Amino acid sequence: QVDPVESGGGLVQAGDSLRLSCVASGQTFDRSTMGWFRQAPGKEREFVALMSWDGLITSYADSVKGRFTISRDNAKNTVYLQMNSLKPEDTAMYYCAATQAYLTRRNLDYTDWGQGTQVTVSS
Repeated sequence: QVDPVESGGGLVQAGDSLRLSCVASGQTFDRSTMGWFRQAPGKEREFVALMSWDGLITSYADSVKGRFTISRDNAKNTVYLQMNSLKPEDTAMYYCAATQAYLTRRNLDYTDWGQGTQVTVSS
């Protein structure tokens, strides 16, 4: 089991950058696919990015491809989401999650979730 805790959210202007961090306690972090999801008010939670347990494979939603980068440091039990060229439509609560399923984008496959960190992008 992994217990993620997100940080790094905030209020920024369009075009700015933010880096989210997710520190995950538990002994299975280095065997878990880690994902980032987001949920805007009135919308369903959506996939943003994921990284395989070994850091070799990544996947991104089309809406963030080329702007966001996921990375992880297994020695620190931490996964990051570097967000560049932020847009107002990126405004949402961002969640970090872990799964033992391999490279899945489905939020139902993720078993361990953090409480989220709010990102607000003003125009």
